[in-house]
Amino acid sequence: MRLSRLTRPGVSGYCTCVASLHADASERVQPADSRAGAHAYFVLFGLFLVLAFSLVDRNILSILLVDIKAEFQVSDTAMGFLTGLAFAVTNAIAGIPLARLADRHSRTLLVTAGLAVWSALTALQGLASSFFVLALARVGVGIGEASSGPASHSLLSDLFSPSRRATAIAVYTMGGHFGVVIGMVVGGWLNENFGWRMALVAVGLPGMLVALIFALTMREPVRGLNEARQADEEQAPLREVVSYLWSKTTYRHLLFAGPLFVSAFYALNIWGPAFLIRVHGLSSAEVGLRLGPILGFGGAFGTLAGGYFCDRLGARDSRAYVVVPGIAGLLMLPCLMGFLFAEDVDVALACLAPMVFLGATFIGPLYTVALGLAKLRMRAMSSAVLHLGISIVAAGLVPQVIGILNDLLSGRFGDEAVRYSLGLIVLTNLWGAAHAFLASRSILGDLAAVRAEELAASPSD
Repeated sequence: MRLSRLTRPGVSGYCTCVASLHADASERVQPADSRAGAHAYFVLFGLFLVLAFSLVDRNILSILLVDIKAEFQVSDTAMGFLTGLAFAVTNAIAGIPLARLADRHSRTLLVTAGLAVWSALTALQGLASSFFVLALARVGVGIGEASSGPASHSLLSDLFSPSRRATAIAVYTMGGHFGVVIGMVVGGWLNENFGWRMALVAVGLPGMLVALIFALTMREPVRGLNEARQADEEQAPLREVVSYLWSKTTYRHLLFAGPLFVSAFYALNIWGPAFLIRVHGLSSAEVGLRLGPILGFGGAFGTLAGGYFCDRLGARDSRAYVVVPGIAGLLMLPCLMGFLFAEDVDVALACLAPMVFLGATFIGPLYTVALGLAKLRMRAMSSAVLHLGISIVAAGLVPQVIGILNDLLSGRFGDEAVRYSLGLIVLTNLWGAAHAFLASRSILGDLAAVRAEELAASPSD
């Protein structure tokens, strides 16, 4: 799809247009310089660390999966529940009320409290006396982690101008990819030398210290400062917020495209280690050292590249924010097939690296569009509703379905059943790409409608 130069503003331009038209209105918040200040970058780094700890605590079970399964004598279906639905459903449900809090109260306080809670519960997982107790603690981790994502996206929207927002969100998201590296490398080493219980305790405790530092150093920014927009005094009722977001055709497509694209990452993060252990005979430490950097660094650089280039292209044509992820979603499929069916582990991992890079390009752009389609006191909810779909589909259903398929196919394929179960990613990516391309047909009109609503609601001189 050709991205032609348009006169209409893109995601990175339409808010700037609103700011320039109303900068002289005394009732409006005055816009900040488009160059973010030192504190903005300090908060960005802090949120980067928070997300890193989140992904360490969220994904470390994947590197421990084989040993936990052996100790508690459970099936792959049960482990799919533990690593998927037990976390994802509660994380998704808790995300909505916590996002409502973020849109109304202090976002920095919410992020701090959530980090402290989920870090403590991660450590407590190492003391679980049964699979049931471990699952309960995992549910608690899911609730705690629901506090950070929407609140962080809302904070970044107020700290960085629209023309830099996708890049800022991409940098923030890189923290999650580095968390994957740490979780797999450190978790694999700890598991090999001290066991899975000590691994969970060791990665959980440091997050509580980071929570304390975050609480003492982060300031709450003014909502709408970077766009000369003023937040409504009262928060709209939940039904009105959901109705407003659902009225945007582009947002509806994002609700499908985002979860379907993210499914590839969750499937590989959770079942990739088991694939390499069962099919290629690697140890958990070897998996951590070889798979962790690919998922982490490949995802980090892909996320940054996607945010940066979509900000550049989106300044001329906002369709880039959805077209680029759609193209990337298609290009990663041949790499996936190479990873799954290469007989040599080195070849398989070489195919995985470009797939991870391409698959990560969507994160900054899609969340930027979601935030751009929302009112100021709807931004955390806009992120949370998108996160709801990601949690249920990508983090919950897909890992669970793969676990079920492993058990169903094991009679025929044995340990190699996971190789065929992971082929589910092909379907999710094709479906996600279709919605990304469909969103390109409505994004210009939806952004123009948002701009018109801003102009109509602005106070007269």
